[in-house]
Amino acid sequence: MTKAELVERIAEKANLTKANAERSLNAFLESVQEVLVAEGKLTLTGFGTFVVEERKERLGRNPQSGEPIIIPETKVVKFRPGKLLKEAVK
Repeated sequence: MTKAELVERIAEKANLTKANAERSLNAFLESVQEVLVAEGKLTLTGFGTFVVEERKERLGRNPQSGEPIIIPETKVVKFRPGKLLKEAVK
C-alpha cells in the first residue's frame, strides 16, 4: 500500500476530504518523528511500540571486493507490535 492509498482509506473511514486526511497523516508522522528524536520511545497501546536503539559498530564485508570493512555504530528505529495488532494479523 502506498501513502496515497492510505490517505484515501483514512478519508473514507473518517469521512474527511483527501486533503484533510493527508494533513492528518502528515501531522501524525511528524509527531511520531519528533517524539522519537526527543524521547526515543513511543507506545500506542494495543498497536505497538516504536523504540530508538543503538546498533554497535561491527565488521562487515564489501560485497564487490569481499574485503572486510567496519560498519559504524548508528541509531535505528525498531517496532514491536502490540497484542491487539498481533492477534489481528494472525
